[in-house]
Amino acid sequence: MNRAGFLCKATVVACFTFAFASIVYSPIVSAQAAAGAAGAAPASVVHLLGVALGLGMIVIGAGLGIGKLAAAAAEGIARQPSAAAQITGAVNLPLFLLEGVAILAEVFALLVLLLANPIG
Repeated sequence: MNRAGFLCKATVVACFTFAFASIVYSPIVSAQAAAGAAGAAPASVVHLLGVALGLGMIVIGAGLGIGKLAAAAAEGIARQPSAAAQITGAVNLPLFLLEGVAILAEVFALLVLLLANPIG
């Protein structure tokens, strides 16, 4: 995919995300304002939606990255089987870094969830 096609798709996804967030968030805000006027303060659930979407995007992104790395390694080994050890060694470091970034992102998303809703 060329750069222009990627930017076009990213723009479309961003617009849909903004529209979806606007549709989902506006009833929650108006319901909180109405409930706040009645005296009962309801708990916000917007951060739960954000964490759920964020965790899903993290897992999808990590899966796509690992899939591309594995596909490239398999193709390289298929073209030159004698270099399998070097190809595997060269793929391991980026693979571990990608896994680490995905795990850290999941930890941060769960920290946001726990800090927004403290236990106890």
